[in-house]
Amino acid sequence: MRLDSEKWECLCKRARALYEQNGTSHRWDHVERVLALAERLAREEGADIEVVRVAALLHDIGRGEEARTRGRVCHAEYGAELARKILSEEGFPPDFIERVVRAIKRHRFRRGEPPETPEEKVLFDADKLDSLGAVGIGRAFLFAGEVGARLHNPEVDLEKTEPYSSEDTAWREFKLKLSRIKDRMLTASGRRLAEERHRFMEEFFDRLHREVRGEL
Repeated sequence: MRLDSEKWECLCKRARALYEQNGTSHRWDHVERVLALAERLAREEGADIEVVRVAALLHDIGRGEEARTRGRVCHAEYGAELARKILSEEGFPPDFIERVVRAIKRHRFRRGEPPETPEEKVLFDADKLDSLGAVGIGRAFLFAGEVGARLHNPEVDLEKTEPYSSEDTAWREFKLKLSRIKDRMLTASGRRLAEERHRFMEEFFDRLHREVRGEL
């Protein structure tokens, strides 16, 4: 199906209101970047671009509830059902809705059902790519600021540090989480972009180490 501009703007308006409830690292600008990446990957991978666009637009609408419940609610599962409700109210076809809902539900995949369709894989990769590269570095420091973390902590054993603490730095985020993303990508296009962005992050943190030590 093809989305007309009026229906798209209506979805955007409803989505933006929900994203205002999210932390600063997962608000509207994150969605815009994921949407741009998802459209690019969809074209390169031959995925249904309309399913991908709508799924990318709505993929994090459940994060406000996840934050409110301190993680007891999975934002992907909650957001998928919220998206089903919104799309049903807006008159989207049932088959289209199901494809979008599955993509949103599986975009966080850590256990359970992995992304299977081209659209699900594209959304997964686009979302993960926004955690890498220059943008990924910026978001890592933004999140560290949200939780009151220090600037840098290369001298500590990161495995013994706690999340949401003063030691939950951008370096910790990269070393324990973001450095593993490139090996989880599901599309050829996503893997290529992830490798490039990963290299940039390694170079950045290497320089940060040296600047903190006074070597540069």
